[in-house]
Amino acid sequence: MFAYQLSVKAENRPGNLAKITDILEEGKINIRAVTITSFNDHGIINLLVDNPRLATRILEKKNVSVVLKKVIAVLIEDKPGGLNRLVRLLANENINLEDAYGFVLESRKHAVLVLDVDQPEKTQKILSSSGYKTLNADALSAIEPFHYIKY
Repeated sequence: MFAYQLSVKAENRPGNLAKITDILEEGKINIRAVTITSFNDHGIINLLVDNPRLATRILEKKNVSVVLKKVIAVLIEDKPGGLNRLVRLLANENINLEDAYGFVLESRKHAVLVLDVDQPEKTQKILSSSGYKTLNADALSAIEPFHYIKY
């Protein structure tokens, strides 16, 4: 299963993220995860949202440079070595990780690693045959992390 991530190229200046989140809020798009990487005067904002195709159309209508990317959201064990086992498997299969980020679902049980790889179909087959579970866009946007801390 594949998920989808929005990647927005943006100038590295105050208010740029707010411009994107304003547009998404107006379109009633729920942001589930975000990462920001900057390099000098530009950067990339990666977003997991509840409706990636609609979000892409909404941003494009507002002249925002956005790319809808196919990514793989892999469930891994949240314990020492969980991440290493996954990345070692991919390295042994000559899969290049172009971008990745993760978050914990349930402490000491499950985490999700979102992968942008150079060979998504091959990676999906390798993961499946190695017993890893992946999440599609709907499952990823429906995640409700287990919280140990009450707010």
